[in-house]
Amino acid sequence: MASSSQIFRAGAGDPVALRSKARSSIVCSSSTSVTMPPIARKFLRSLVTPYLKKNVTASSALELVRSNSGGAVKFDHFAFRTFGVDGFGIDSIAQLFLDLGYECRDELRFPAKTLRAFWYAPPLDFLDIEGDGVDGALPRIFISELLVNQLSSESQEVIKTYTGRARALSKHAPLTSVLDCLPWENPSVADYERLARESEYAAWTLANGYALNHLTISVHRLNSELKDINKLNEFLQSNGIKLNKDGGILKVSPDRGLLQSSTVADLVPCTFSDGEIETPASYIEFAQRLVLPAFQNLGPDQLKEWHRRDGFEVGNADKIFESTSSLQTGALKQSA
Repeated sequence: MASSSQIFRAGAGDPVALRSKARSSIVCSSSTSVTMPPIARKFLRSLVTPYLKKNVTASSALELVRSNSGGAVKFDHFAFRTFGVDGFGIDSIAQLFLDLGYECRDELRFPAKTLRAFWYAPPLDFLDIEGDGVDGALPRIFISELLVNQLSSESQEVIKTYTGRARALSKHAPLTSVLDCLPWENPSVADYERLARESEYAAWTLANGYALNHLTISVHRLNSELKDINKLNEFLQSNGIKLNKDGGILKVSPDRGLLQSSTVADLVPCTFSDGEIETPASYIEFAQRLVLPAFQNLGPDQLKEWHRRDGFEVGNADKIFESTSSLQTGALKQSA
């Protein structure tokens, strides 16, 4: 299993005070105070709207949970995929969140998938507040990027053909997310299939751009028996929701503090420059963060989000990525 030397594991010392170390060339400085401007929630809402419209299973799962949650549904994190080339990598999405007061936390590496990722934490004042969905606690942000220059020369050529022509638009990647469009020209089916043979992540990103890859429901903050992720998984499956089975339905971190599951992405019609085929879209994830050992003595009314296991785990995330794989979705890899 791939591992990272820079995974944040809240559990030692004061989790609120822990901060990440320097992170390569990734921009990690925030330019605002903890006051959250109105644009933040409007931007998040604008991300969710096309996502729910396009992804029927994700929308259905969210409504099922919401109607049986016993109250508000809060989001744990939002996730994006990017190409690490021509300015279209992590920074192209991250900068807006940094300007909104988010803080860059930690790096995760996925050598087998030729990926790396960083996650970003909202200001603590907005991590544990009342409200439903994007009107409640602000989600963490998880942004991954494909290390394009480590791919085969053929795949590099395909990707750089599109990103190179659109390089000037890289700084506007968040705009394409809310407009539900690509930052580059529509790719050809042949190019999509070429990439899929080496990296399904690459093919997904070429076809979907910077659309919201998934949002995640905060399971432990539900107010019904569904706050137990095992009961939630059973509930979803009993209602016809297909869950990602890669590594098992439930993904558990080594410290057993982070429990995750996800649906399988729907296959939806995707328009290419030379035709239309069905490709994997996005999915929805579920995360339960357990209380850290240092705070086990706190009562339910005293517990806050920062008393729970924070961050992400390479092993879990590696399996969650498979929610868009051809093996899970039933999409067939095309042969040459």
